[in-house]
Amino acid sequence: MDYAALDTAVSSAEPILSNVPQSVSWDVLHQRHPALIQQVRGSHPYPPEYQRALDQLFEEITAGPIEPLREDAPDRPQWDAWSRDYLGQPWPDVPFLWAESYFYRKLLEAVGYFRPGPWQGIDPFAPQKSEELTDPALEVELAALDDLADLAPGERSAALVQAAVWGNRADLGFRLSDPGSVHRTRSADLIVDDSERLWHLLESSAPTSVCLVADNAGRELLPDLVLIDHLLGTGLAHHVELHLKPHPYYVSDATTMDLVAALRRLLGARGAAHHIGQRLWQAIVDGRVAVAAHPFYCAPWSYHRLPTDLAHRFAQATATIMKGDLNYRRLMGDRYWPATTSFAALTAYFPGPVATLRTLKSDVVVGLAESTVDELDATGHAWRVSGTHALIQTRL
Repeated sequence: MDYAALDTAVSSAEPILSNVPQSVSWDVLHQRHPALIQQVRGSHPYPPEYQRALDQLFEEITAGPIEPLREDAPDRPQWDAWSRDYLGQPWPDVPFLWAESYFYRKLLEAVGYFRPGPWQGIDPFAPQKSEELTDPALEVELAALDDLADLAPGERSAALVQAAVWGNRADLGFRLSDPGSVHRTRSADLIVDDSERLWHLLESSAPTSVCLVADNAGRELLPDLVLIDHLLGTGLAHHVELHLKPHPYYVSDATTMDLVAALRRLLGARGAAHHIGQRLWQAIVDGRVAVAAHPFYCAPWSYHRLPTDLAHRFAQATATIMKGDLNYRRLMGDRYWPATTSFAALTAYFPGPVATLRTLKSDVVVGLAESTVDELDATGHAWRVSGTHALIQTRL
């Protein structure tokens, strides 16, 4: 396939790079990634060989051009093809989405994640993920699930979908113990809410199957799992396919091991949280919840390049729910779209009905009314990237 022609055909907006000082992408490349290397260095007692590899990666991203993977890397031929236009260039001058993905692939290489040996398969981000699930405050949040039965069906659905939207910005207990916050958030922070359209589609379709493409592990994955349990328990979905990353990616992205850890955390809780964990565990055993981990989720491309088998899965689903900021960027194409650009038009290529649950943490945002953009711009705050606003958008 001629991907260059495809990129031209699907986009008239400029791709986001990392060479604009003080932009989000600039901060990620120049500050977050170097700091992350040091954080990973301290997460495990890596031997000298891996310490040197981390030093080399630090030098490459801060001062050098983009270098190829090791010759013995198992996916070297694939990445050589993906890197053809970018090797030898400065990191800030290539598309940000590609550069981020390649950085994480090189970080895994530096710590021997793919290499046969004692460190193969060791998640360098595991300590950060574990901290979220062992935080004592989480027990209080999970206890709030006991109050679900007291909510009217509509309030319950609204509370759960908003808990999934906000992830770890506001804890699950806040959303569930204060149903009124759902309505206050809609008028203030939730700048687009198409959730009723999603519910209507699922209610009017039978039998229904939902693909949920997860984002982060830990505190964000837990409300995603509670939402899945709600969809199954109410009959809004008869089958759910939960899509995870095939290996560690972007620090907190959820893998199958992170799913198991989240389920065990629910099972270790009391009350409703425990029962939700039991139901979900059994749903996976029974096949009502299937787990997918396609390699494309760790590829450096937008969803415009979906491989045929993954596109077929989405086409067969009643709806696909895309969670989080990265999935939103990949769905839109990581470009400087005007915020009033039509969400439906930009997602028309996607092979089936799609919904996004996303907190704004990057420059990519579309589907807003001009009056909303004017109002938000007038505040003087960096509303596109601060995580203070969110949206639920659908193209059904």
